[in-house]
Amino acid sequence: MISVIVPIYNLENYIEITLKSILEQIYSDIEIIAVNDGSTDGTADLLNKISKNEPRIKVIHKKNSGVAAARLTGVAAASGEWIGFVDGDDIIEPDMYGHLLENALKYNAQISHCGYQMVFPDGRVSYFHNTGYLAQQDKITALKELLAGSRIEPGLCNKLFHKTLFHSLLHDNILDLSIKINEDLLMNYFLFKEASNTVYEDICPYHYMVRYESASRQKLNYNKIYDPIKVKKIILDNSFNEIESNVRSAFVSTCVNTYNTLSLNGHEYSEYKKQIRKLILENSKLFKYLNKKTRLLAYMIKYIPLLYPVFYQIYVKFFQKNKYE
Repeated sequence: MISVIVPIYNLENYIEITLKSILEQIYSDIEIIAVNDGSTDGTADLLNKISKNEPRIKVIHKKNSGVAAARLTGVAAASGEWIGFVDGDDIIEPDMYGHLLENALKYNAQISHCGYQMVFPDGRVSYFHNTGYLAQQDKITALKELLAGSRIEPGLCNKLFHKTLFHSLLHDNILDLSIKINEDLLMNYFLFKEASNTVYEDICPYHYMVRYESASRQKLNYNKIYDPIKVKKIILDNSFNEIESNVRSAFVSTCVNTYNTLSLNGHEYSEYKKQIRKLILENSKLFKYLNKKTRLLAYMIKYIPLLYPVFYQIYVKFFQKNKYE
């Protein structure tokens, strides 16, 4: 059985079509754990109504405590040997879980994952990456690619995990549940760290439906600024020799990327910029682990901070393409 965990918060306008896409999977040995994370709209009543007529849906109502806690609540209640995650306003294609499970069994992998597509409100679609490439990966290779954000994307929803990988997450309190941004990357790190073998096929059956009002697209706030850095610091504290240079690179890169984001947002975040720049300078010994472009930016932040915002805005305008917008 595959248990699909769906964390839900105030999604009464979207959750029905999401659940329908899961129920219509060609691979039918599936249960859905719908975790209502303290919704204040009509989500709770709608879930109760839907589950009355569908025995494969189990609904859990809980106080609002964030998406990471909601996901772990779902995992703890799951009966399946395999665990998948779907966000409550996204859609999956009918063959997604059957295909992921087939690859897991064929290649003796504890994690089977794929690409995804971002579907924008205006109908545009950006694929990540849809090349058809297939790769088996050992633990070290997979963790390096996860940290680099190359083939392995940081999200949880395009992956199928063997349930045994969740033991520490469920019983050892190793996950900081206060983190609201990049919490999926952090959970992925601990899961991939437990897996000896993973398989990746670059197809895109997961549809990430972009909502401009979603939490991930809201205005900068404390969590959006500091959570990604906090996540990389936790990963750094839980790394090991074979991936240490990759983790150090990921940590400093995140600090630089955060500073870049703040540089595009005027004087409103000047105090945050000072704090992040101080953090970058404190870790200047780690610049050697960065790629050439990020290393150059890090040195510019260090030596020409007053000119840097102007330079970076010009760089973004003329040289940087963003598939996420």
